[in-house]
Amino acid sequence: MNRPAVRLHIEELVLHSFDPHDRYAIAGAFQQELSRLLTEQLVNSEFSSALMQHSSNSRLDAGTFYAEQHAQPNLVGNQIAGAVHRGLMK
Repeated sequence: MNRPAVRLHIEELVLHSFDPHDRYAIAGAFQQELSRLLTEQLVNSEFSSALMQHSSNSRLDAGTFYAEQHAQPNLVGNQIAGAVHRGLMK
């Protein structure tokens, strides 16, 4: 079965109140988790339809998430990926 290729470009991810030294670890965890979530559901036709709705959007509101103070960067990245994924499913 041929799976459609998905290319997602995120130009800017704005995070407030996080240690600037954690930015690369957060971004790496975010990228890895979002890739995992998208790959898992790519064959799901409902997900593919939802993704196509956003294909021409220049902006996606992923909502808000809360992280504990001093949360591990990988946990924060995973939470952000989940929020973006939920935003794509709307």
